[in-house]
Amino acid sequence: MKSSKINYVMVGGFVLAMIVGLVVSLAVLTGRTGATDSYYAIYKNVTGIKFGTQVLYEGYPIGQVTEITPQPEDGRMRFRVDFDVTKGWRIPEDSVAQIAAPGLLSAITLSIKAGEGPALEPGGRVEEQESANVLAVLSGVAADMGELAETRIKPLIANVDRTVVALGDLLEADAPVLIRDLAALVRDVAERMPRIADNVEDFTGKLNRSSDELAALMTPKNREKVEGLISNMDAAARNLARLSVNFEKTRADIDRLLASMSAAVAKVGTMVADNKLDIEKSIIDIRYVVDSVARHIDSINQNMEGAARNMYEFTRQIRQNPGLLLGGRPPRDEAATR
Repeated sequence: MKSSKINYVMVGGFVLAMIVGLVVSLAVLTGRTGATDSYYAIYKNVTGIKFGTQVLYEGYPIGQVTEITPQPEDGRMRFRVDFDVTKGWRIPEDSVAQIAAPGLLSAITLSIKAGEGPALEPGGRVEEQESANVLAVLSGVAADMGELAETRIKPLIANVDRTVVALGDLLEADAPVLIRDLAALVRDVAERMPRIADNVEDFTGKLNRSSDELAALMTPKNREKVEGLISNMDAAARNLARLSVNFEKTRADIDRLLASMSAAVAKVGTMVADNKLDIEKSIIDIRYVVDSVARHIDSINQNMEGAARNMYEFTRQIRQNPGLLLGGRPPRDEAATR
């Protein structure tokens, strides 16, 4: 009797120990062995996430998913994922929680990539990043490749085939003519090549000689002379412009003089009766002088304008070809021959 009771006690103790061990194991596996802090993230897609999904922080297990709640937002369905982590575990504010699988055959986890900001308060929202499913991406790429093959590659191959056939027909019909024309062109180029080479060599020689002559002409001393001559021509042109202005002033003075003379003639109108003969003679002389001045003023004006144009043309030619000055002859020294 005592033996059977002892057996019952031992069996009951063993079963109780197994139950306690099972509870402890489940607690260890679920990560609910101590105090925890709660956080959450919101996703568009929670494929593979469920209650008990492991939460990793830089690959280290710190908790599990506790609840998934659908939430309508902007006409679309979002999913709030609540998860618990070890109490006091520091999660920076700029951390990112991503649904990912460490390997192709690994279970889906909620992986947190650590940030560098201040710690997030418990109960806060961790910035989420949508899951990157390698198999889904490969499936999408395969579908895109199939569509590309059907809509692009096959028509391209058909077009290339038609082009090759057309090119073959063209070569078969026109290849002999093209070959004869090409051979004739090659012979013509071969015959012309020596003349072309001679012309190129001749042109190169002329270009070299011209370059040497230009280099000899444009020495620093000659360049200084040309620049000095151009400066003198500019000064002469400015002087001529000032002379023209002075001439205009003189012409205005003459006009005022003529006006004054006319006024004087009007003033001496009363003297005509007493000195008629002398006044008439004086008027005749004045008219002759005025006419002569007027005729000479037009001639002088024309000569001045011609001189200005000649000076402008002279300076323009000197600017275009300074060698005209260097290639000229100096005037004869009359004093040396006396």
